[in-house]
Amino acid sequence: MDSNNNIDQKINVDQDVESGQVVDNHEKQNFHDGKEKRGRNWIFLVAVVLLISFVGGFAGAYFGNGYFASQDSPNAYVQDPITINPNDSITAVSAVAKKSMSSVVGITTVETQEFWFSQQDVSGVGSGVIVHEDGYILTNSHVVADGEAKEITVKFEDGEQTDGEVLWNDPFLDLAVVKVERSKLPVAILGDSDSLVVGELAVAIGNPLGLEFERTVTSGVISGLNRAVRVDRSNIIEDLIQTDASINPGNSGGPLLNGKGEVIGINTAKMQTAEGLGFAIPINLTKPIIEDIIKTGTHQTVLLGITGVSLEEYEARLGIDLEPEGGVVVIEVQPASTAQEAGILPGDVITRIADRDISNMGQLRRALYKYDSGDEVELRIIRNGEEQILLPVFKDTKTNPETN
Repeated sequence: MDSNNNIDQKINVDQDVESGQVVDNHEKQNFHDGKEKRGRNWIFLVAVVLLISFVGGFAGAYFGNGYFASQDSPNAYVQDPITINPNDSITAVSAVAKKSMSSVVGITTVETQEFWFSQQDVSGVGSGVIVHEDGYILTNSHVVADGEAKEITVKFEDGEQTDGEVLWNDPFLDLAVVKVERSKLPVAILGDSDSLVVGELAVAIGNPLGLEFERTVTSGVISGLNRAVRVDRSNIIEDLIQTDASINPGNSGGPLLNGKGEVIGINTAKMQTAEGLGFAIPINLTKPIIEDIIKTGTHQTVLLGITGVSLEEYEARLGIDLEPEGGVVVIEVQPASTAQEAGILPGDVITRIADRDISNMGQLRRALYKYDSGDEVELRIIRNGEEQILLPVFKDTKTNPETN
């Protein structure tokens, strides 16, 4: 009896233990499930907090910087909005071309040149610009073969071609005026080359490489002022306008225009060893010449009456070194000339005319263009190592291009 009770009790105890173990395992499982669930909730909460912090910080920095940058802080940098309209320059160039195109002409020439022991006709092409409605056309001297062309034909925008005649030319200025028998022609407006500013718009119109490309328009800017270019051994053209508007053979004699469509220069040369280096003669230099030619039919330049050579060339030929740093050595003085009456002697070195330094014959010739017959000028020379000042009064006109 007792043993049976013990067995029953043991069984009950085992069942209780087994039951308790089952209950205990279930509670542990619930505990672990709850712990994992709480862990996932905590991670999610942390992620949400971090996300909110990141978004809030970014928004605060963005809007805060925008706000404080808009205040009157001395350290705040506020950039004004910049609007670039790419059509501005195109519109300006188109307007200039439309305004000026009809005043640009093509010039073809025939020149007889000697080759070995024979002569041959050689054709040339260039450009010009109409400066008076009665048929006065400004171009380069080299376009008309420095006045030696035996045939000159001028082609207008309307397609008509007319024979031209050289009224005046000067190789040292590289300028010429051609006359045609036509009237009521469209005239170019002449601007003020003295008021040019580096960087402003420049438009070139001409006939590069021949009339098949007639009235080609190129544009750029004024790249430099007061440039000097050596065109040959004895001539340096000074005070030129430099531009990066494309200028090619055939553009010579055509106009260089500003943003108002005014002629500011006559295209004359391109640097062959580089791109974007073109040069034009300032239009202000030509104005008194044009006025004189229209009024009298030609232009007379005062004459000093000497033949000379640059000091540099003189020293190189003789293998000597003279004291002056530069100037023109007088080789010959013409009888009864302005130079003779002023007391200039062979061997004198002319260094300055008025306020302009002189270092070669080209500069001397160009310096005389501003003077008329009867004008007195201050002339500085070096004689026997000493500087002297002479006061010649001009009376002659230019008749021989080899003397001044």
